[in-house]
Amino acid sequence: MNTLGELLAMGGYGLYVWGSLGMCAAVVVAELMVIRFRRRMLAQEVGDERATEEPVA
Repeated sequence: MNTLGELLAMGGYGLYVWGSLGMCAAVVVAELMVIRFRRRMLAQEVGDERATEEPVA
């Protein structure tokens, strides 16, 4: 692999390899976003429950 073009082409399999890596990266980013969203929703739910509880005297 002497040139950048050869590296990207990967002997004719470049589209498959780079497409696969791109899809994996997209899935990881999407999973992180879903985790962050769920964590925020859970924190908001817990906060709402705490706000509605009666104070213990």
